[in-house]
Amino acid sequence: MRTANWSPYTGSGSIILAVVLLVVTGLLAYFALRLRRPVAVRRPGALGAVLLIVIWLLSVTTFLVAITVYVSALTQQIGQVTGPADPITPVTFASGLFAFFAIVFLTQRSGFWVALGSAIVGAIVGPMIFELPFDLIVMGRTFPPQPAAVYTLLFFLPLFLIEISSFALLTLSPMMILSRSTLFLLAGMFFIFAVWAMFGFAYPSAPLPTAFNMLSKVVAFAVSISLFLPEGSLAGVGGLFRREAVTAAHAPETAGLM
Repeated sequence: MRTANWSPYTGSGSIILAVVLLVVTGLLAYFALRLRRPVAVRRPGALGAVLLIVIWLLSVTTFLVAITVYVSALTQQIGQVTGPADPITPVTFASGLFAFFAIVFLTQRSGFWVALGSAIVGAIVGPMIFELPFDLIVMGRTFPPQPAAVYTLLFFLPLFLIEISSFALLTLSPMMILSRSTLFLLAGMFFIFAVWAMFGFAYPSAPLPTAFNMLSKVVAFAVSISLFLPEGSLAGVGGLFRREAVTAAHAPETAGLM
């Protein structure tokens, strides 16, 4: 039975990783302080929405095929593989369930279908907020079958596609707004990553890395929930209305110059 899915960072590698993560933390906090009002994103049209959903489904299917090939190759090369204990999955599922109902509650004023769709997308994005930086950190320290470079890419490239396409799904919700709260919470997640890196970013088989993993996962779901906070949504919509009002007020004046 393998006791870890990746090898920890040691020595200068651990320090460099921690410094990089602290820099990212600082940049996110800086951008949060500079953000004057929540930012809304342009929603795709009907065709764009269908394409985003199709891309996400294809990326998930591709990953499932890739992981089947990956495990098959690993089994052929080293025999039957039994993974290490996984204390994190129950936390992920519980956090996802909480995020789903929290987003439904926050967006219920928009109607049943918008609230449901927003909650589904938010629950999908929650673990992806954690996974994208996490995968970049550990992908070079896993134990793939040989040739290692080929199987590492086979595993992680479809996973990156799932993560990026999941973020793109956020644009389908009219209630999604990027606010200071989101950036500050994201900075908090990277800070936890940085402290975890100081201890080698080790697999959660001991109490300390387990706590870091669980806490950062919970914060990632909090980031997802913060994208649907009503205060941010109303502020963002108010800003759009104000811009439209200014444009309308100057329209006759502008027409006279044409």
